[in-house]
Amino acid sequence: MTNLVIGIPAYNEEKNIGALILKLKKIADHIIVCNDGSSDMTGEIAEKMGAMVINHPKNLGYGAGIRSIFLKAREMNSDILVTFDADGQHRVEDIMPIVEPILKDQVDIVIGSRFNENGISKVPEYRKFGIKAITKLTNLSLNEKITDSQSGFRAYSKKVLEEIMPSEYGMGVSTEILIKASKQNFRITEIPITILYGKDSSTHNALSHGASVFMSTIKFTSIEHPLKFYGVPGVIFLIIGLSFSLWAIDEYTKYKELITNVTLIAIGSVIIGAILTVTAIILYSMVNLVRESNRS
Repeated sequence: MTNLVIGIPAYNEEKNIGALILKLKKIADHIIVCNDGSSDMTGEIAEKMGAMVINHPKNLGYGAGIRSIFLKAREMNSDILVTFDADGQHRVEDIMPIVEPILKDQVDIVIGSRFNENGISKVPEYRKFGIKAITKLTNLSLNEKITDSQSGFRAYSKKVLEEIMPSEYGMGVSTEILIKASKQNFRITEIPITILYGKDSSTHNALSHGASVFMSTIKFTSIEHPLKFYGVPGVIFLIIGLSFSLWAIDEYTKYKELITNVTLIAIGSVIIGAILTVTAIILYSMVNLVRESNRS
């Protein structure tokens, strides 16, 4: 019999957590709530409702909550872990369609994608723009392209829980897990979900959320593909710099004077190109050295 565990990272969600757990108990074998340093009654309510509660002494971040849930789900020998947001934007009815492809051993990770007619139209425009931009950046490191890299509504197989452990404490954990999973050739797919954005229900500041995810995506993408991420732009800048340098030299040869703007662009492009290229080579060498040492 499948051991279905639902994990809920929660921070100051006393308004939603009780009703949510009541609904989830009808389909889940176990419910884990990571109370991430809430200052309200989130932890107490979850415990009284019968959930297994992990209490962080202070607010560590969404990624820390996901990490604690992964650790507990692994300890419980879970067959499938579903991560589910506590803010009321997801429907309990969508859980089984998310789980089904894993039950059939078709995939290892299922993402509940908001990019469909029942989801994306309800997402605030600024979030829609940010999700698309970060997803495009994330797709650079994935074998299988996706539409919603930031959905917190996901299902993970037992194999994923055994092989992947998140390290990112912030909102970039969603990207981190996908990049690590793709690197290990886990099968990833998406299932359309309906979301319930009556208003912006997120408890996270939009600007800090976006900055955290963007920086984490940059970090993991650059580590996985340093030559592509730094090397390609570096070569482009070098070509631009050399082209403008030839232009400046030609003008100086003809008229014995330098065109200031052309010369500055030439120097700046060469410097930027050289820095990016050297960074790509050093990072590529370091990453491969670490990988080789881990294999031995």
